[in-house]
Amino acid sequence: MNADPAVMSYFPGTLTAAKSDAMVDRIEQHFEANGFGLWALEVRATGRFIGFTGLNPMPADVPADGYEVGWRLAADAWHHGYATEAGRAALAVALGPLGLAEVWSMTALSNTPSQAVMRRLGMRRWGEFDHPAVPPGPLRRHVLYRAVPPRGRATAADG
Repeated sequence: MNADPAVMSYFPGTLTAAKSDAMVDRIEQHFEANGFGLWALEVRATGRFIGFTGLNPMPADVPADGYEVGWRLAADAWHHGYATEAGRAALAVALGPLGLAEVWSMTALSNTPSQAVMRRLGMRRWGEFDHPAVPPGPLRRHVLYRAVPPRGRATAADG
């Protein structure tokens, strides 16, 4: 999936097998250390792996702190509602049992499909920035979306 140019079209490039494996190792280490992270996604009826979603720490060099909800799906799994369904589940965990005060999501400004998912999740556009880890070019400009718990719901940040 990480080697598919269509899947990685809003990233600086595809990943080699070694870089993809290293990403999986980081995902597993985060999950083991924190009890949550990115989940593998499967089609319920068939068990076929279609990608991942969940919570991941925001990179240190972007203008938002905490966790992001993210997803990456195989191209043949696009436009079936999987990213929205899985994103809703991840936000429910983040803003519910985990008690996070906010959750972010970010993507290249040109990635309108992911921005549509963010809006369907009830996230609000927060701003734009040039992603320092992305080389100059059409993918460098990024947009941030933010979700907070519904009013009246306490979070761990409330004490």
